[in-house]
Amino acid sequence: MNTYNEVFTRLVKASYNDNLEQEIKEIEASGNETTKEYIYYAMGNGDQDKVVFQINDCEGSCTGEKHNCETACIFNAIVRDMEGKVVIQDRNCVHCGHCIDSCSLNNLIDKKEFIPLIDLLRKKETPVYAIVAPAIIGQFGDRVTMGQLRAAFKHLGFYGMVEVALFADILSLKEALEFDRTVHTDEDFVLTSCCCPIWVGMVKRVYHTLIPHILPSVSPMVACGRGIKRLHPEAKVVFIGPCIAKKAEAKEQDIKDAVDAVLTFEEVNQIFEATGINPADMEDIPSGHSSTGGRIYARTAGVTKAISDTLDQLRPDKPIRIKAVQANGIQECKELLRSINSGDIQANFYEGMGCVGGCVGGPKALLKSELGTIHVNTYGLLAKAHTPLNNPYILELLNRLNIEDINSLLEGESAAIFQRDFDK
Repeated sequence: MNTYNEVFTRLVKASYNDNLEQEIKEIEASGNETTKEYIYYAMGNGDQDKVVFQINDCEGSCTGEKHNCETACIFNAIVRDMEGKVVIQDRNCVHCGHCIDSCSLNNLIDKKEFIPLIDLLRKKETPVYAIVAPAIIGQFGDRVTMGQLRAAFKHLGFYGMVEVALFADILSLKEALEFDRTVHTDEDFVLTSCCCPIWVGMVKRVYHTLIPHILPSVSPMVACGRGIKRLHPEAKVVFIGPCIAKKAEAKEQDIKDAVDAVLTFEEVNQIFEATGINPADMEDIPSGHSSTGGRIYARTAGVTKAISDTLDQLRPDKPIRIKAVQANGIQECKELLRSINSGDIQANFYEGMGCVGGCVGGPKALLKSELGTIHVNTYGLLAKAHTPLNNPYILELLNRLNIEDINSLLEGESAAIFQRDFDK
């Protein structure tokens, strides 16, 4: 029987070869009821507000294993009923996907969102943009450039590729300004919202008394999606990154206007395989407009450094500088937030990454986090600008978005696309 990933790869290939219906019949004929569910979710079906789905009846036979779905869920959304069967409580589930890899029986899967896009990509009547997470550098080959990735996505049918790091630059400016406006004494502190949705979700759902301290910014993914749609209202936007949690973030009610679909690096690798695309063989279409700061968002402490360096340049006379603490992985995030919640304030700027190493350590990354970090840092050093304040493309982009100057990022209708109210 085909695995879920194998089914997805076959369906992608069949879609591009115009024989999808026949391929579905062949896959079903060689499989069982589980295979039919694989096809269903690989095709993008299921509740459109959900990401994680349970297939088969799980009798809880993995009880006692070190890593199972119950212990993997930080929101206590997975429980067992009176018969010992696993049940996902939708009211608690944020569809972060951390339970999927922990399920040794493969009874938990995430919905694939690519196949419904294929007609759009092939017809080219609607511009579809691929927006790529900063962690992408090095994932598809040590020497594969961003320009070659851009060409690979264009071969798939995307209108263009935009580095999310460019909008991370804008958020570095915004959060530096927010810090300057908020932190005036040794007792003041903030939590950055420019990290992963796991960190933000823990604040919103578990440590909600800390919500007033979280900086009111959207994530770089949302900023990028909204920025593109302001410039090209008819466009569709597809985010490409290393984690399943971004699929859930893209569906949150107050920000679901930004991104139309999310693909993981693992899925993109399968798509390239199915379509015969090798990024290393592609032409180079260069367009590196992000700064060092925006590029290093992908690894732990990168957000802190980007915002701190921006603040130092933006407000050199500010008496209180950023004193930061980072949490690296889910357990450290929980411990850090618990400590802050109890009044143990050790810093004035807190950054949390749900995966060890940061986004480069995401569950659907193709490289080990240590190697991913090396690629990210190297790519960061290649940037022509160190901070967004040195980046002429940022000023040009802000102008195109009708944001007159940097200080306007804190208020005004035009800058509202970068603002988020975490109380809602």
